[in-house]
Amino acid sequence: TRLASALSVPPDELLGGSVERPPGSGPRCGTGEPVLEMLDRADCLRLIAPGGVGRVGFNDQGGPTVLPVNYVLHDGAVYFRTAFGGPLDRGLRTGVEGLAFKIAFEVDRIDDVNREGWSVLVRGGAHLVAEEERDAVATLGVRPWAGGDRQLYVRVDAGEITGRRIRVCA
Repeated sequence: TRLASALSVPPDELLGGSVERPPGSGPRCGTGEPVLEMLDRADCLRLIAPGGVGRVGFNDQGGPTVLPVNYVLHDGAVYFRTAFGGPLDRGLRTGVEGLAFKIAFEVDRIDDVNREGWSVLVRGGAHLVAEEERDAVATLGVRPWAGGDRQLYVRVDAGEITGRRIRVCA
């Protein structure tokens, strides 16, 4: 339970107990109504600081696209890896020097049994990590689950960070 508390997740989730349940199927605990709380920047950064899986949203040639990525947070910026030639790489290579490719990056944790959770949205410019920075960024430990050749490092400068938490149980 100490690990679950440190990660702000229920112990059952760490043991895989909620993996097979569809979202929203759990019973409500307590008798109170859900409360929506807006999170400040510091709380948002604290929640996403452990890294893990987030979703990057952007427009590509086919329209809005959302992809899951493994990420780390370092010095207030989000870093992840992707494949050369993929949809995000094509968007980042605008051909205009210094032009930021605007994206949204989202991380959440949902307790579907208690109908509680939080989400953090980071909006900002995504940039390819420069060749001279790549070795330093590689030491941050971003390891994509998808495997394959994902040697393109991306940095998202957090221009705007917002977050929300829903609580029902005391």
